[in-house]
Amino acid sequence: MSDFEKLIHDAVKVSVKNVFGIDADEAVLNVETPRDPKMGDYATGAAMRLARVLHKAPMDIAAPLVEDLKKTLPEASEIEAVRPGFINFRMSKNALSSVINTVLAAGDDWGKNESGKGANVLVEWVSANPTGRLHCGHARNAAWGDSICRLYEASGYNCLREYYVNDAGNQMVMFGESLISRYFRHFGKEYPLPENGYHAQDVIDIADEIAAAEGDKWLDADPKERLEYFKKEGERRELAKIKEDLELFGVTFESWMRETFFYENDAKRIRDCLQMMKDKGLTYEKDGALWFKSTEYGDDKDRVLRKSDGTLAYLTPDIANHMYKVERGYEKLIDLWGADHHSYVTRMQCALKACGLPEGTLTVDIIQMVRMVEDGEEVKMSKRTGNAITLRELCEDLGTDAARWFFVSKDVATQMDLDLKLARTKDMNNPVFYAQYAYSRMHSILTREGTPEFAPTDDYSGLTDAKELRLMKLISEFPKEVADDARDRKPNKMTEYIMDFVKTYHSYYNSVRVLTDDPELTNERLGLTKACMVTLKNALHLVGVSAPEKM
Repeated sequence: MSDFEKLIHDAVKVSVKNVFGIDADEAVLNVETPRDPKMGDYATGAAMRLARVLHKAPMDIAAPLVEDLKKTLPEASEIEAVRPGFINFRMSKNALSSVINTVLAAGDDWGKNESGKGANVLVEWVSANPTGRLHCGHARNAAWGDSICRLYEASGYNCLREYYVNDAGNQMVMFGESLISRYFRHFGKEYPLPENGYHAQDVIDIADEIAAAEGDKWLDADPKERLEYFKKEGERRELAKIKEDLELFGVTFESWMRETFFYENDAKRIRDCLQMMKDKGLTYEKDGALWFKSTEYGDDKDRVLRKSDGTLAYLTPDIANHMYKVERGYEKLIDLWGADHHSYVTRMQCALKACGLPEGTLTVDIIQMVRMVEDGEEVKMSKRTGNAITLRELCEDLGTDAARWFFVSKDVATQMDLDLKLARTKDMNNPVFYAQYAYSRMHSILTREGTPEFAPTDDYSGLTDAKELRLMKLISEFPKEVADDARDRKPNKMTEYIMDFVKTYHSYYNSVRVLTDDPELTNERLGLTKACMVTLKNALHLVGVSAPEKM
């Protein structure tokens, strides 16, 4: 709840006790914001919820509550009952304006809250194979996951950012063999490119770099040793590029967990995990393979853990990986997976439940597909390379701010089209430009020649314009918005808040003069402008977008 919602909640609780002599439960005391601002700043349907308990008509309950609330809630300037039984509240100007000094004192910490209560959360996202550069499909995942982490960190969660490096398995073998093929070709030698190998220019470039650094020493080397070297060296180089591109995109990770970690010491962690599952009676042997009884936990069929040829299914190290996350002290696990992993969610959740973890330990957000569109046509390939558009190219084309904004402004549960032409536009039709321009306008007022220095004050009684009151209400609700968006993992809701905020501010800027002939009124409006700047900058930061002072 915002501070004002908490005030109203507590006042309604007291008034229900005063008028009717009962203790209302939390479900009764819900406070919300009316869709129509003309109805007031806040509203409660407590009277309607009490109707069944008190056996009275809602309006007969609301009327005496309103009279008592006028005494228990002095922060409200207007309280009225409206059919069918809502009680609407309009906060006093003094109550609203008190938030200005709170914001100015908090600065960069404005919006931070403790709603997470120190919960340990591990967020794993992007996790693309280290076999090439990140492309635009990874960009949506990267922006969304980073914004979730920013919201968590601002809301008092203990959040670990983790990238799971898939450096084991057949894909890495194919990558290594592809590099060897290009390495041989560099020296005019033949080496077959695998049927499912990698053909990108990246592979050719890395092979040429290795040839330049190592010479032809690997042409006659032991094949097993050569493959291991090219796998590791190729992965090292590709992972360095991935890290660079993510950094350009404003995305950072604290933990880089490698799949090969679970194969160390003769795959001890995987063996221990399989033994634990066996001891719990979760597995059985059939046709030479080891199976997990996943149908007993809600899956549509049992799943193979170890194939008949002795190799492990992908699910097996993944179970060990998630069990290790919990072992490290993270009780809540968040994974962001691509749309092609949709069917994999149930089996992972079944496995963790079967292994004894509480239901709900793992939450998976599926990131739906994104299309690049220009002039109504889908753009699949880079104009420069003829390959898929990379994350770096997207940042260089649109700018990191625009790319971040567009990727988090749409819920990832739905497919999206990214309008490249709109994202490049530097005018008010582009939402990220519209938002950043509001910040630039605020800064220009405060730094304009002749603008007096703001003098701290406790009196903002001159802020009576409807748009000023609306801005103060939006500012006061910012910490609650942060907490709600963190809880729901919905950074797109933060972009909606920003758009509501800047729309109100642009309207205010165009209709109200901040610098007036009245020094006291000017000072109050400068205080409001500074509070708006702090709020907008902090909100933009939560979705990874900068707040430029000049545009």
